[in-house]
Order: sequence, then structure tokens, then C-alpha cells
Amino acid sequence: MSLAEQIDFGTSGLRGRAMGFTGQNIAAYIGAFLEHVVGDAGPKRVYVGADLRASSPQIAADCLAAIKAEGWDVVYAGNVPTPALAAYALMEKCPALMVTGSHIPENYNGIKFYRRDGELMKNDEAPMRAAAAKRLEDPRTLLPLELPVPNPDIARAYVGRFTLAFASNALAGLRLGVDLHSAVGRDLLVEILTALGAECLPFRRSAHFIAVDTEALSAEDIARAKTMLAEHKLDAIVSTDGDGDRPLLIDARGRQVNGDVLGALTARRLNIPVVVTPLSSTSAIEQSGWFTTVVRTRIGSPYVVAAMSHAATFGDAVGGFEANGGFLLESDLDLGPGRLARLPTRDALLPLICVLADAVEKDLPVSGLVDDLPARFMQADRLKQVSPERGRGFLAAMAGSAEARAQVDPRLATPLEVDRLDGVRMSFADGSIVHFRQSGNAPELRCYVETGSRRSTGVMLKQIVGGLEAFLAADNMGPQEFEA
Repeated sequence: MSLAEQIDFGTSGLRGRAMGFTGQNIAAYIGAFLEHVVGDAGPKRVYVGADLRASSPQIAADCLAAIKAEGWDVVYAGNVPTPALAAYALMEKCPALMVTGSHIPENYNGIKFYRRDGELMKNDEAPMRAAAAKRLEDPRTLLPLELPVPNPDIARAYVGRFTLAFASNALAGLRLGVDLHSAVGRDLLVEILTALGAECLPFRRSAHFIAVDTEALSAEDIARAKTMLAEHKLDAIVSTDGDGDRPLLIDARGRQVNGDVLGALTARRLNIPVVVTPLSSTSAIEQSGWFTTVVRTRIGSPYVVAAMSHAATFGDAVGGFEANGGFLLESDLDLGPGRLARLPTRDALLPLICVLADAVEKDLPVSGLVDDLPARFMQADRLKQVSPERGRGFLAAMAGSAEARAQVDPRLATPLEVDRLDGVRMSFADGSIVHFRQSGNAPELRCYVETGSRRSTGVMLKQIVGGLEAFLAADNMGPQEFEA
């Protein structure tokens, strides 16, 4: 197998170049999943969905063929958001597969796996990988299969999840721009927001896939949003990433509301006392005093899910979120108009609806809600085409050498604390936080910066990323000097 055809588990699910999702690779991993993770204790039925990437239809067709070859029934949900598929499969106590590369470039893709009880966990990956490798020793050739007409029940249930749980006037009076781009749930997003009372202005519908990373918006994205806000007198602009599990909210001033801030505001709106969130989320969560317990984890929804499940054993309502804004709900909640069922996987719509509904109820702009949190500002950026090996070498250099840190930026030389739970997270005497980590989904090195000032954060991030780029270009960390 060539390097381009290799696929493996990333932060959440299988990831790799689209050409790596061959019929044989797909059959091996799906067979391993059904045999070694799911088992026969329940309906032998699998739900499958796909995003709007050019490679997704063929991969989805091969998934259906692989499932049938294992003797299981399969329901094709079509182009639905990942949380819509996960919620329906969880309700039916069935496994599910979502063909998506989420926010990563179009020439990559992936498969997210859902067990009968929710997300694939990290301890499922090694046995699946081993079982798939065994199957590839005698690979199975799949018969060609055309995608059937999608079952509409999955999308309809997702719409009902929100329109039944929230009041029909929850968003009344809001004028919202909806950036459609190539988000798989774009039409459902407009339908749901409209049903809850908002006036929606959809724009930028694309026939080609656009990789929207909600944690690293381009200057062009922000400029477009500001133009729309001014020209159409909008209260906010909303969107999601490609598979609908990461939200995007830009306030009336043209400022993005960071995902971890969205998560904190959502948990407050839902009266959830226990929150679980990775290291990369803002420290304002603890400083707010809104929650009785804050649990920190490694980055990746499987880690958040595992910690939420443990926290729920103590009885209080539990929710979780990541810096990308996707909200995970471990507990059933009664919202008054209706019941919101547990969904322990990332969802983009719940935080958007909660924060916007809170703004309507309190008669505040979105920025007014954000101002309720202590003044902490986090921004993120990334360097592309950084291999895992180079990324590991760089992280080892940052953890082990004051000289190497100073070469990236002199302010990094003497941190008060270095946390290696996930990448290298450094805290400094002036209250700033700098966090480097290698992406689990793509060959990218991410940098997160948090300070007490929006401007300071932006300036510091730009300077550190510039220093990081120069450091890597100069090849300042060799494998002989720093061991990962």
C-alpha cells in the first residue's frame, strides 16, 4: 500500500487522503468495527451519511457495500449533518458511519464511527486497527453499488429535535445571515432557524466543497461577514463546518464568538452545572464561576465523551464542548417547551440556538452575552503541511528547551508551567497562555494564544506563528537533539 493510500485514526475517526479510502480499506475497517466493536447484541442495522465532498459519494457507496457484505442491513441517510445521523442512530440503538473529512482540505476525507451507545472511543481504535490489518492480508473485493434514495427520517428527526424542544418564537426578531458554503446541513440550518422565528438571509451557496475551519477563519471570511452585516443590517452571521458539528457565530460588530465561549454560554443557558472541555478552551470558564465543576481533557471529542460519562455518575447534569464550539450533551434536559434528549457527540446547532435565544430573551446583542465572561481572548492559527514527525520533534523542543522556545519567540523562554497532556501548553507570569499541538486530522501544527486583550492576543498569535514558521524553515530541531 502506498503512503497516499494509508488511512488511520485521527482526533475523531479515520482520516487520510481521499484516494486512501479504497474499497478494500473500507471493507477491512468496517468489518473490524462491526465484529470487534459493535457485535450482535441489538439490531443488525447501520445508518450511513455523507458530507458534500466530491469523494464522499463513492466512499459512502463502498461503505454500504461493505456493510451488506458483512450480512448487516443498511439505511442511507444521504447528506445530513453528523449530529443528525448520530442522534437518530442512538435513538434506534444502532451503529452509524459518517463519511466526512469535517473541516480539513477536500483532497482528504474520513469516516466517523458510532457505536450503539455513541461515539467510537479511543480504546476501540487499537483493536479495530489490528483487526483491519488482519483482514487486509486477504482483502475482500466489493461488488459495485449505487447509492439508494436517502431515507428522509433522519433529517426530519433532527429538525424536530430543535423545533419541539425550543419555543417557536425563541429567535423572534433576529435577522441572521446564514453562510451556506458547502456545509452538509445548510438547508436544515435555515429551516430550523426560520421555524424558531428568525429571519434568515442565506448567502454563498457553493457547488464545490469549501474547507471551513471554524477555529481558523481567513481574513477574507471576516471581511465577507462584515460586508454582509453592514449591507443587510444583520444581528449576526451563523454557519457550520462541512459536516455540521462545529458552529460559527459572528456578532453584529463582525467579531467571531470563539467556540469555547459559545460552549460556556450554552452550558449557562441550559443550567448545566458540570462541564467537560479540553485544555485548549479558555480559562474564563473557571474564572466565570458559572459552573460547580470544570473537567479538563485532551483535545478530541472521544476524550470529552469519556470524561462526561464518568462525571454523569455523580448525578448532576453534564455537558461538554471544545474550542471548536461543538456542544456535547450527556444528560436529558427539560427545556419547558419540550425535552432535549442526550446526544454525547459534537453538535453545531445547539450552541447557536442557545446563545441566540439567550440574546433575544435578555434583549442584548450577542456581544453583550460575551461580555458576561471574564476578559480572556483566545485565537488560533495553523501551519499546513507539517508532518506528524516534524510536529512531534517541534513539540519536544518546546517542552524541553528554553533556547528553542526563545528562538520561536523570546517571551516563550520561561513559562511558569508546561502542561503536556495534549501537545505543549505553556502558562506565563503575565497571564498569557500559548498552546502548540499537532492536529490529529491533518498534517497541520496548531497554535492557540490566550491573553486578557483581544488586540494583544491577535498580535501575539501573529508574531508567534511567524516565529514558528521561521523556526521550522530553519530546521532548528533535529531528531538527534530532541526526542518526542
